[in-house]
Amino acid sequence: MREQYTSIMDSNKNPLKHLPQVQRFQLMVLLSIMWSTVFSIAIGSWFWWGELVVGHVAVAVGIILTSLTFGSAKQKTHRDHYKSKDGSTRYDDIWGG
Repeated sequence: MREQYTSIMDSNKNPLKHLPQVQRFQLMVLLSIMWSTVFSIAIGSWFWWGELVVGHVAVAVGIILTSLTFGSAKQKTHRDHYKSKDGSTRYDDIWGG
């Protein structure tokens, strides 16, 4: 159980590990707010069947959004394809400097 927990909640082990630390923190905060909202909707609608369906849909949407967020962290952007080999900045000579 602990391994499953850390595979999602530890940003050094979940699929967000490919992102910079600041972006990992921001995404984890947004995901925590989303999941708090999802469970608030689900628990708040416990006594009515229609709202219970809404709660289940909210949980399903939360799982999908979390999966999409984790999946998009692995994708390379156009910036990843143009890394300079000497470690200099990309636009250091734009003004002839």
